[in-house]
Amino acid sequence: MIISVRTVLAAAVLAVMQFGTSCSAETIRVAAQKTGTLAWELAVIRSHGLDKKANLSIDVVELASPEAGKIALRSGTADVMVSDWPWVSRERSLGAKLQFYPYSSALGAVMVSDSSAVKTLADLKGRKLAIAGGAIDKNWLLLQAALKQDGVDLKSQSTIVYGAPPLLAAKTLDGEMDAMLNYWNFCAALEAKGFRRLAGMEDVLKKLGSKGRIAMIGYVFDEGWANSNKDLVARFIAVTRAAKDILATSDAEWDAIAPLTGAQDAATLHAYRDRYREGIPRRPIADEEADARVLYRVLVQLGGRDLVGTATELDPGTFYQAIPGD
Repeated sequence: MIISVRTVLAAAVLAVMQFGTSCSAETIRVAAQKTGTLAWELAVIRSHGLDKKANLSIDVVELASPEAGKIALRSGTADVMVSDWPWVSRERSLGAKLQFYPYSSALGAVMVSDSSAVKTLADLKGRKLAIAGGAIDKNWLLLQAALKQDGVDLKSQSTIVYGAPPLLAAKTLDGEMDAMLNYWNFCAALEAKGFRRLAGMEDVLKKLGSKGRIAMIGYVFDEGWANSNKDLVARFIAVTRAAKDILATSDAEWDAIAPLTGAQDAATLHAYRDRYREGIPRRPIADEEADARVLYRVLVQLGGRDLVGTATELDPGTFYQAIPGD
């Protein structure tokens, strides 16, 4: 029901805006990596003319890395980027009034080879575990917290190797690692090659008190800019939802965007498609924020100031709540 209400509202926004396409389109500057998942949606928006229907001109600011997006947003050269709510809350505690709106609840996983003797997370004790993102990566901290409830301390009881996501995925594929915790797209690529998910982060987060599948990453923008451009933001969200609906229902669309995904074969493309679809946000903002508050407290305990800054609670203005139907 939630997704159908959102879909209907998004369609209504687009239908209303078609009456105003004779006016000059408003520009929204979106920072995106050329090969990132946001680029997939932007391609669908362009190919179906969803931006024109909403009287939008989407100016893509191409990025070399996620950090470059943060710089672009802070410097005012971009209006919107994709990042996570812990970072947004941290920035708010430091004085930068940013806001977050859910983009994807596609989460990472712990991956092992199909022939691995590792059957449970507890079996990772004494094993060589690859961790993407570093010592204060959110997935890694949350995985540690969940296992400590069962008396397992992976950090001290396993051999931990940190590194860049693609490098660790390659090493895991080559058999150099017993298991890997990585972001969802790298996990999907390994699934296509016969690896199995030992545990998805969605299951780990439920163990920590999350009530549903939470969107860890979202559209991020300045609060003052969003308050001054509510209609513009609403139209942008509407076209991204419309693009998600197309990707959720059309397999042919995935063939069209295949070159952007970097998938080497059909199995990998299908894995991307299926995991992407699982990650389309379908919950009310209030539910997302409630789970974020619970998980933020866990991150405070394990990540400390390096991850969350000085705030011990999720900043109450972190989630943007001005979109109809949320």
